[in-house]
Amino acid sequence: MTGGFGRLRSAAVLSSFGDALRTAALPLLAVTLTDEPLLVAAVTACGYLPWLVFGLLGGAVADRVDQRRAMWVVDVGRGLLVAGFAVAVALGHASIGLLIALAFALTTLQTLFDNAATALLPAVVDRDALGGANARLLTGQRMAGGLVAGPLVPLLLAAGAAVPFAADAVTFLVAAALVASLKVALPEREPRPEGSTVRAEIAAGLRALWRDLPLRGLCAATALCNVGMGALIATLVLMVTDWLDAGTTGFAAAMTAYTVGSLAGGVVNGRLVARAGRVRAVLLAGVVQIGALVVMGSVRGLAALVASLAVFGAMGMVWNINTTTLMQQRTPAELLGRVSSAFRTLGVAGAPLGALLGGGVVTAWGPNTPALLAAAFFALSVAALIPALKVDVSVVEPDDDPTTARVPL
Repeated sequence: MTGGFGRLRSAAVLSSFGDALRTAALPLLAVTLTDEPLLVAAVTACGYLPWLVFGLLGGAVADRVDQRRAMWVVDVGRGLLVAGFAVAVALGHASIGLLIALAFALTTLQTLFDNAATALLPAVVDRDALGGANARLLTGQRMAGGLVAGPLVPLLLAAGAAVPFAADAVTFLVAAALVASLKVALPEREPRPEGSTVRAEIAAGLRALWRDLPLRGLCAATALCNVGMGALIATLVLMVTDWLDAGTTGFAAAMTAYTVGSLAGGVVNGRLVARAGRVRAVLLAGVVQIGALVVMGSVRGLAALVASLAVFGAMGMVWNINTTTLMQQRTPAELLGRVSSAFRTLGVAGAPLGALLGGGVVTAWGPNTPALLAAAFFALSVAALIPALKVDVSVVEPDDDPTTARVPL
């Protein structure tokens, strides 16, 4: 690993810390502004919607521009937006409409940032080290975002509703400075054909994704999972505070358990991939997550929720590390931004629908039912992965050893 990776990782750690503060604070703020489940769920839904509108465009732009510059400029913009929101909250002007607008604006900028970051990593580390690099990034992000930031949210909210958002703004701006100082030699790009259009370049990314059977299967599976995830995430605060009557402390405990499980997933991932291959590791993760979701939705107790979320987080980390690594390994560098955006856009497509479905089933049948709905969609996603198993092989990089995942993000 190079010093450039260390700086990139530090920026990711800091951003994840601030994002976790905001992500946990938004639903808690939302339930103080309305008691309507659909409106609470709409805040989460609008956090996904820009991927459907701007996701493919973000990937095409990421393949055209200096990815490092795109990342720090976007972080400056997001820092200023969240700072403005913190001021509005401090002055008592918060509303559900403002929460929805903030979620939409931040995710719009994220469509460029995430695709640029995915495309930049292979320029910072060797391709045969991508598995270990992704494990370090993702487990570190989870540690900073959940294990450190999660328990702080109730304390920060006690100091003032605007405090978590002010802290998030600072992390965006500092992360922007770190990325701006990153020294990296970007690979030379082939000149675009004369008359090439953004639409044609987006289409090339979609074709590349469609022609790769493992990536196509993973994309379909991720899309189905995200319908369930949208329902679960949008309503988890209602499950904890209403069905379990555990309050904000219970919500923090649940999120911390998810983080601890995610770290464990990063530790075991290397051994799992060595034995099963990357696609099979993802399939196994999905099967285990189905069981965890059934427990969440059927056992009424905070201890059961905490335990199942820990297992769910561990397998979610295995899923994320291997889908990202497969995409980076199997895609030509000049197409990576567009393939990444196509994967993310199609994968995220179901999340807004899932968030609204979650709000609907809470209204109709109670706060525990989104977890059971999610289990059904995860079962469909596992079925979608089966055709990709025919071409799965074990691909383990030299630094995919699980000990390399124990890096704070």
